[in-house]
Amino acid sequence: MMARPDKPSPGAAYSQGTLFIVSAPSGAGKTSLVKALLERDGDLHLAVSCTTRAARPGEIDGVHYHFLTEDEFQRRIDAGDFLEHAVVFGRRYGTTAAAVRDGLERGQDLLLEIDWQGARQVRTHWPDAVAIFIVPPSLAALEERLRGRAQDDDAVIAERMARACDEVSHYGEYDYLLVNDQFAAALAALSAVIVAERQRLVRQRGRLGPLLEALVPVRDGH
Repeated sequence: MMARPDKPSPGAAYSQGTLFIVSAPSGAGKTSLVKALLERDGDLHLAVSCTTRAARPGEIDGVHYHFLTEDEFQRRIDAGDFLEHAVVFGRRYGTTAAAVRDGLERGQDLLLEIDWQGARQVRTHWPDAVAIFIVPPSLAALEERLRGRAQDDDAVIAERMARACDEVSHYGEYDYLLVNDQFAAALAALSAVIVAERQRLVRQRGRLGPLLEALVPVRDGH
């Protein structure tokens, strides 16, 4: 059974960090965009997910993912550790509730790089999470990118292409929709979403309480 995290009261929630979700079909460039975004924005932190897939070249355990065996992953499911988990291309992926809750309570803005299944689960617990979906400019461009990675054979690429259409069909469940055609433009758009969401009145009111009280003193009778 999935863990249900302890939620802060509505007033307290906005004095804490903001949770961002980024999803995309495989090959849309999500991982590269997220990596560049994290390098540019020192106030944004990646909530590291768990997976049963093998590490790819250059990936570091505990930095890119927590790499678990099938048995380890199942034990964490049984213990109710996961905020969300799903099976993608035969491998399990999941994010622990503790990783998200602890980061937000420390005032960190967290980013979850997960698929639509995980995003739907997370938003049942954190409905105020900001969800962003990234699409490729065309199916032809998506296939070109998948082949350019030189990581999968034709059968796997065909499976990923078929799955991409199903994944994109869930774009309506997100708050923002970005097209990754030109990388620099897509990164700028993604960064703009993060910056704009931080300035929302409902978030700033909690974070800037002392400043607002000093600037707007309480008047008698008001």
